[in-house]
Amino acid sequence: MACYALVPAAGGGSRMGSACPKQYLTLAGQPLIRHALATLCTAPAIARVHVVLAPDDDQWTGFDIVADKLRVLRCGGATRAESVANGLNAMRDVGDDDWVLVHDAARPCLSARQVEALIREVGDDPVGGILAVPVADTLKRAGVDGRIAATVPREGLWQAQTPQMFRRGMLLRALEAAPAVTDEASAIEALGLQPKLVAADATNLKVTYPLDLHLAEWILANRNEDDR
Repeated sequence: MACYALVPAAGGGSRMGSACPKQYLTLAGQPLIRHALATLCTAPAIARVHVVLAPDDDQWTGFDIVADKLRVLRCGGATRAESVANGLNAMRDVGDDDWVLVHDAARPCLSARQVEALIREVGDDPVGGILAVPVADTLKRAGVDGRIAATVPREGLWQAQTPQMFRRGMLLRALEAAPAVTDEASAIEALGLQPKLVAADATNLKVTYPLDLHLAEWILANRNEDDR
């Protein structure tokens, strides 16, 4: 079974407070989305990378990455789940039993080492799995008026990251049955299955707020050669 990647990039990133869609903001001299695409396109185990854009996206320029591995699908939907489902449907030459790694365009610091670890740990799994990190901070549940209602035990809690790796057919069925989910693992869980957790680290952060751009730039500038 082959491995493919799918990167939904049809959103606008409203929390960044920028008129420019988040995936096209400049990071380390390049569009933010290019960093993750370059990592995925240069991964030997990934046969092809599909990026899902909004149909009216006029900022995509192709970028100078491994063009023979990159495919552009202009079928983005109103939500992440819809964009991923549309992309899976458009990947007609990918078999139902082939693996698809779905990755956030807004996680530019994904490393080759993290991709390799996910594929190695999940490649023989009957369900699939995701990159994730154990929750380190004490968690509080908010009540009314901004006051603490309870402390949530963090034992056994993990923060989900991407890529999230599942077989194309299973993931498509799961998303069609649970279209309101915010990540692929949640759709798989709704089928009664338990995806595998593969330990990553905090460098694979998601750029959500303006400060995150500065953190991501520092990570990229200070990464060891082995982590590129």
